[in-house]
Amino acid sequence: MNAAADEQLKQARDEFVAQWGALGTQWGINRTMAQIHALLMTAPTPQSTDEVMEELEISRGNAHTNLKELVAWGLVRIVVKKGDRREYFEAEKDVWKIFTTVARERKRREIDPALDVLRKCAEISEEIDTPDGKAFFEQMRQLEEFVEFASKMADRISGMKHGFALQMAAKLLG
Repeated sequence: MNAAADEQLKQARDEFVAQWGALGTQWGINRTMAQIHALLMTAPTPQSTDEVMEELEISRGNAHTNLKELVAWGLVRIVVKKGDRREYFEAEKDVWKIFTTVARERKRREIDPALDVLRKCAEISEEIDTPDGKAFFEQMRQLEEFVEFASKMADRISGMKHGFALQMAAKLLG
């Protein structure tokens, strides 16, 4: 083994885990959950809860809760090793699958509830026959229309095959 190369790899991996943790908060997940995801995504083999705890210096409860949440999101799967009672975890490594999974979960957790609120507010205000009531209703209706459009576009894109989606994006950006 090359100790210098191993140290360089560890340093790069630690930097990625830290940065992915910061990015995760923008996807709607907590920093630790994103750091665990990054750790597992870059691990050459499935990791146990103990290994995750040790590497990230987090409590068992924190590791367990976030691992289960990552499994619920579909970003991590449980691996069983014959003859070992412990659970091991491995992350999805396909970037397109990660993107579509995050997009689907964010839609379910954020966009769908927001659409429900917009629809309810439009419904409540539809019959208000004042200038302010009419303006509010129109604003809710326009927001609902836009969010529905964006949601449908996200569904279409995440349902595409990776290569086709890249071709479409290249045409739009080119």
